[in-house]
Amino acid sequence: MSDHTVDQFFIVGISYKKTDAEIRSLFAIKEDQYGQLISSGRALGLGELFVLSTCNRTEICGFASDASQLISLLCAFTRGDEGTFGESAFIYQGWEAVQHLCEVSAGLDSQILGDYEINGQIKVAARFAKERDALGPFTERLINTTLQLSKSIKNNTELSSGTVSVAFAAIQYLKTHLQSGPSLKIALVGLGKIGRSTCKNVLAHLGTRNIVVLNRTEEVAREFAKEQGIRYAAMDQLHTELADADAVIVATNSDAPTLRKTDLEHTSVRMVLDLSIPFNAEPAIGNMPGVTLINVDQLSRDTDATINRRKLEIPKALDIVSEFVKEFKDWYLMRQQMGVLKEVRHTLSRIPSDHLNAEEHMQKVMNNLAAKIRRNNPKGCCYLEALNDYLTAGS
Repeated sequence: MSDHTVDQFFIVGISYKKTDAEIRSLFAIKEDQYGQLISSGRALGLGELFVLSTCNRTEICGFASDASQLISLLCAFTRGDEGTFGESAFIYQGWEAVQHLCEVSAGLDSQILGDYEINGQIKVAARFAKERDALGPFTERLINTTLQLSKSIKNNTELSSGTVSVAFAAIQYLKTHLQSGPSLKIALVGLGKIGRSTCKNVLAHLGTRNIVVLNRTEEVAREFAKEQGIRYAAMDQLHTELADADAVIVATNSDAPTLRKTDLEHTSVRMVLDLSIPFNAEPAIGNMPGVTLINVDQLSRDTDATINRRKLEIPKALDIVSEFVKEFKDWYLMRQQMGVLKEVRHTLSRIPSDHLNAEEHMQKVMNNLAAKIRRNNPKGCCYLEALNDYLTAGS
């Protein structure tokens, strides 16, 4: 392990809890920015950097002398400034930071309780950081711990019971506010992960196959439409497709609006669901007569009986989190004491022994010492105890 201690480990970030999607979009990190951030951070001497950037949060974690170093680094590669970030930021240090990341992975900090989609995003971000040598023993072990923790909670609690996600919430909203059935026409713009998931939910739950998909890369739309047995169209045909559509789902990832007010003029569209971060439906759409504009934040606030049932599982999930945090803490403390263990073993090896199985006896003494360290995290007192155990055994 490096010379860093757990007290120098920080996680700073913003999330849906105190910011809206517009603010969060200012601090979103894309792949090219992530690479530059890591390079810059390493040049500054910051250790084991890892960034988690999703539609609901942007968090940077790593070893630093002060949390402000991580904040400055993050803001240097985003469109937001430190002042705006600081107004809504959270800062966790040491074991609180470890606990926080575990709760995030467990689905306890998700905008929709029990949503484990964050784990796939953690894996991708961690892989990106590892490929650039930005992870170290501490963060790599911590990330592995969070992923194992998430699996344990899935297997041993009902925290993820039922189907609740942004994509599914969109379908529920459509189902509640529009008359579902084979005549319902939906246009879906954007075929990233959320777009694909939402489209499949439409087909499974709205009783219609009258859906057309559009994507910036037309070949992607063609292949997906073929797989699902539905229609696709080129983006330049958007207005034509909307002419007789009932609803539009926008799930793109653009810095500028993908769907504008002019696209909806003289169409039959009654509802627009914007699942994008930043928002990709022009805000002016919400002022159009007869058109309802709903964004991802509004959808995520919709709770139902499923969420209430999940809330009952929180204590059980927190107990599991505590178990994994303790295991991680034991691992860390043992790593910190490795120097002491090596020194003790070296000292014992230089002391003459008339024990019949000297090596076996030494290993037993070392195992006892390691166990005491795990239980109590003591300092020099165990060193003396180990010497006494070694010298007095069999006497």
